[in-house]
Amino acid sequence: MQRRNFIHFSIAALASPAIAEKPRKPKTKAEDLFKISLAQWSNHRSLQGGKMTTLEWPEYTKKTHGIKALEYVNQFFKDKAQNRKYLTELNQRVKDLGMQNLLIMVDKEGPLGASSKDKRQKTIDQHKKWVEAAAFLGCHSIRVNSHGEGENDAEKAINCVKGLTDLSTFAENHQINIIVENHGGLSSNGEWMSKVLSEVGLDNCGSLPDFGNFHGYNPYKGMEELMPFAKGVSAKSKGFDKHGEETQTNFAKMLRIMLKHHYHGFVGIEYEGKKLSEDEGIKATKKLLEKCRRTLHTEET
Repeated sequence: MQRRNFIHFSIAALASPAIAEKPRKPKTKAEDLFKISLAQWSNHRSLQGGKMTTLEWPEYTKKTHGIKALEYVNQFFKDKAQNRKYLTELNQRVKDLGMQNLLIMVDKEGPLGASSKDKRQKTIDQHKKWVEAAAFLGCHSIRVNSHGEGENDAEKAINCVKGLTDLSTFAENHQINIIVENHGGLSSNGEWMSKVLSEVGLDNCGSLPDFGNFHGYNPYKGMEELMPFAKGVSAKSKGFDKHGEETQTNFAKMLRIMLKHHYHGFVGIEYEGKKLSEDEGIKATKKLLEKCRRTLHTEET
């Protein structure tokens, strides 16, 4: 991996990343456009309520939904990051089921963009165990929150760049990506977040664009800005109309933006609604993604 030349951060001075247009080759099957994974947060009520454990979640995911790729949330096994016996058992269950671990979403480990060096280092140190756990599980990434601190947006960006750079440098030795989700605050501003990632300039530091987390920022503009850095995509869903369309996000439009940027990896279902049960919400989201995929494949061919 090579790092781009590091220049002192200035919001005004940073240019948006250039996107090289490449000729697109039609995919032979609809399934080749993108694959579908499940984010563990979709089952947060069951997990938090004790109806299911993380060790049981892989089997549930495959048998109930026919999904074989997993996106974990550290909150549901927060005391197990360094428990190799537990992680070995989880890995074995996943292997026996013919499934795949993709990433761990990490929350509540402190602000990577903390204003003080000591606080920032403490946060980085608290994330290291999750980098190591992700590597042990065969994941490609951990998802982090930027949470910049400072007197203004530029100062917050500088601190985020420092924290992300240091953690990504550590993660490089474990072959793990550090990916930032638009997850509230300035991270939901696609322009600001893309400039931060551009300034970090490390191959293993990228984004996890979430359809539903732009919070007041134009979500389609934000998707365009974060996709050049994407190493995963999160399809947030909350409710559906009588036609099976998500009521807050135009999934087809989001997926067209994603494909425009030549991303053909996993799209993670993250159902967060309350009207449908977790099972029903996950199934409705999967059905919509599959319908969009067939439509987009027809458009490509």
